[in-house]
Amino acid sequence: MSGHQGGHSNGVHGPATNNVSPSHGAHESTSLLPTAVGRLPLLSNGVAHEGESGRSGFHLRHFLRVLWKSSCTVSMLVNVLWPFVPAALVLHFVAPTAHLWIFALSYIAMVPAANLLGFAGREFARKMPKVAGILIETTFGSIVEIILFIVLIVKHEPEGEDEGNGDEGNLIPIIQAAILGSILTNLLLCLGLCFFFGGLRQTTQKFHAIVSETSSGLLLVAAFGLLIPSAFYSALKPETVLVFSSNTLHALHDKLTEAKLRADILKISQASSIVLMVAFFLYIWYCASSQHSIFDEVIEQDEHGDADREADLAKEKFTMTETFVALFISLVFVTLLLIFLVDEIEHVVAFGVPDQFLGLILLPLVEKAAEHLTAIDEAWDGVINVALYHCLGPSIQTALFNGPLVVIVGWAIGKPMDLNFEIFMIGLLVLSILVVGNFLRDGESNWLEGALLVIVYIIIAIAAWYYPNPDVATTNDFNGLEYVTSRRPSSRY
Repeated sequence: MSGHQGGHSNGVHGPATNNVSPSHGAHESTSLLPTAVGRLPLLSNGVAHEGESGRSGFHLRHFLRVLWKSSCTVSMLVNVLWPFVPAALVLHFVAPTAHLWIFALSYIAMVPAANLLGFAGREFARKMPKVAGILIETTFGSIVEIILFIVLIVKHEPEGEDEGNGDEGNLIPIIQAAILGSILTNLLLCLGLCFFFGGLRQTTQKFHAIVSETSSGLLLVAAFGLLIPSAFYSALKPETVLVFSSNTLHALHDKLTEAKLRADILKISQASSIVLMVAFFLYIWYCASSQHSIFDEVIEQDEHGDADREADLAKEKFTMTETFVALFISLVFVTLLLIFLVDEIEHVVAFGVPDQFLGLILLPLVEKAAEHLTAIDEAWDGVINVALYHCLGPSIQTALFNGPLVVIVGWAIGKPMDLNFEIFMIGLLVLSILVVGNFLRDGESNWLEGALLVIVYIIIAIAAWYYPNPDVATTNDFNGLEYVTSRRPSSRY
């Protein structure tokens, strides 16, 4: 497993502070690993250590060989899908009316393109100093999702909001579903598969408490922040009055109208998004500065028990120039393919794929596929803490940063985007976090727990397929608002 956390390029750790054994009262400043393992420019066998390639410049043959071998065996197998990338590009320009074929090819092509972006991001992070590497790898780990959300909000047509769903220009329900779907895919599907395949090789896998405790707490905070706008709306919707004309109910100007409630929800969402983003940066700072963070010693300790460690260290690496080339190529392909996907959403929805299924299941699956494959490979190799981070870390970033970011971007470009999720969807999120937290509580995992998490995800996917589109489902939609006067005693007026 070569795609680890912590960008230690030159690998300098500083003075040895870890000579105190746990039995003699190790302190928070005590390293979990001896610094004697230290980072030298070359290993004894002449292989460049960690992120160093031992080369410089750009060499096409080496570049293609490193790209092909990628970070792990599963990731390497994904590279056989590269022919779909030019196929999707050509079809988009040659046969622009073949909407479903363009969507299907672009969907498959996203997997190798995102895989290259993730691999190049990890290579770049490993060449950077520690804190910079952490921030870089965290960013590149979710760059596909950030691009997807931004493309969706840019393509969103506010005038389509009254109609309700993706085949009429309103992409807000799909964005909201994609935010929650990304979290659920990481928490249930990816984590479940990691537990399952790791449990097949080792009956029980133990992980460090800091990984589960910190992540569970942050996910609950994030769920609270995402839940507030929906709860606010649901609580006040029955109190909302409709003003039909200047002489009907006009006297109720001091009452809560649907327009005012909509405006309040938007303001709450925007303010909450800023606060959640602050919480994310506090989380990054904590992980970068804490000796026992999931970014530093815990992950590094895990990697030294990696079953494939020697083989990974012996692999060729990108030079810095090759890393930049890989990042540029992958970013271009990922952006183009995501634009193609979003352009075809209208036709896919019209073909019969529900909005909620598209956002909750299909889009998160493809944007996270490469990272999920890497995490599963890590769990198979026994690197469970690293695998756990690759499941929980992106969920935290989506909830605390990526989701709020699209609200801020929409605010900046004049396309109102709020966090008023369907109550059904937000209920799925909260219940999923509680289920995962319960499985993480004992610090151990096995294949049965993994299978159960995957089953929960499959049940959610089935429900999402049958969940009505926003023009029908009115849980959190003003289209379903009834005349409140018919439900209230006249004395209240």
